[in-house]
Amino acid sequence: MKGRTPLAAEQRWMDEVRELGCVVCRKYLKVYSPAEIHHVEGKTKPGSHYHVLPLCFMHHREGSANDLYISRHPYKSRFEEAYGNERDLLLEVSTLVQKARQVKL
Repeated sequence: MKGRTPLAAEQRWMDEVRELGCVVCRKYLKVYSPAEIHHVEGKTKPGSHYHVLPLCFMHHREGSANDLYISRHPYKSRFEEAYGNERDLLLEVSTLVQKARQVKL
């Protein structure tokens, strides 16, 4: 997917989000899994690099829909039914980043 190159501040945000690990593994499995960035609104809209979720490969784009993992791609509705809608997950991620920033102070 083509997209706009992130500005420095957007890249910092995405790096902080990625450092959290997969939001689904964290919330539902209580484990840390390295994350990829999932753009909720694509990569071309202004501000789109701030609307991102940290998802592991399995929850992002592996393509499974089973009892252990439901991938966001291509199963958006199943993913949201199991783990919550992307808007709510974005709010959770934002809160987690803010808390992580406070710990670093």
